[in-house]
Amino acid sequence: MSDDPPRRVWVDLTNSPHVLVLAPIVRRLRAAGHDVSVTARDFAQTIELAERHGLGATELGRHGGAGRAGRARALASRSLEAYRFARGRGFDVGVGHGSNDLPVAARALGIPAVDMFDYEWAFLQHTVGCRLSRRVLVPDAIPPERLRRYGANAAKLRRYPGLKEEYYLSDLEPDPDALAALGADGSRIVAVIRTPPELALYHPGSDDLFAAVVDRLGNDPGVHAVALPRTREQAARLRALALPSLIVPPSVVDGPSLVAGADVVVSAGGTMNREAVALGVPVYTTFAGRPGAVDERLLAEGRLRRLERVGDLVLERRTGTAARIRRDPDWFVQQILEVARS
Repeated sequence: MSDDPPRRVWVDLTNSPHVLVLAPIVRRLRAAGHDVSVTARDFAQTIELAERHGLGATELGRHGGAGRAGRARALASRSLEAYRFARGRGFDVGVGHGSNDLPVAARALGIPAVDMFDYEWAFLQHTVGCRLSRRVLVPDAIPPERLRRYGANAAKLRRYPGLKEEYYLSDLEPDPDALAALGADGSRIVAVIRTPPELALYHPGSDDLFAAVVDRLGNDPGVHAVALPRTREQAARLRALALPSLIVPPSVVDGPSLVAGADVVVSAGGTMNREAVALGVPVYTTFAGRPGAVDERLLAEGRLRRLERVGDLVLERRTGTAARIRRDPDWFVQQILEVARS
């Protein structure tokens, strides 16, 4: 990277996991002397996490809600905001993890875009992102033939080994006091649970199984369950349950450190499942949507377990520290700079 002239890079964050994915890339680019501007959508804890990671993000737009019509309106309005933000700034490249708005604005401004994702069944998102981006970065677990209908042809597709979490968690040294600071009792079995992505178009709706998990863990005196909601509304509903063994943090937290210190993770989403896998923590998925290729591989390897009945959840203390796979985020940096030079 030291031989590269300074580039102007635009990074767009549209959901809270994207902050964790892109923060080490932003830091590496800035450390190498590149000028990186970050925008962030007001959704879930995206803004708060960007502040926590010191990214200096400019707030840009809001989520469109669960329906397709609202999503379409939000795509149009936020893409216009993104266009106005980026116009005249001389960006050499734009980068997002599943951002629709950046590729739309970037194409209109002639800025080459890099699209990253690791779940291939978000049809609308990828139809926009893949077709309008210069380069598409995905895990090698995803077969290329699943992406062709989105326009991710061989010329723009680049596949990386392993999990994205193995890259962005490579430098993580977990805070050993993260769980205790929230009131979790280390003498109990400590579970970290992640709520469903209720506003995602690929999620089929209410998740009765996850609700049963919350009830099971939240009423067990031998357990402390730390729930990590995605939205303020989810947080309010969880607090309203007033379950004696359920902890709902009052503000944004260091999620990876909580996962690293847990005995077990139960998640209805994707990223936190894979964080647990990357950190060697037993993890169950209650995701009700169509599994992607990454999860298919993890399930086949036994690194991820599917939970179909709450009674199948094994609760036991975790002993020892599992070996971690650490991968270098500079792979993504080099891909971005290659596009910026093109």
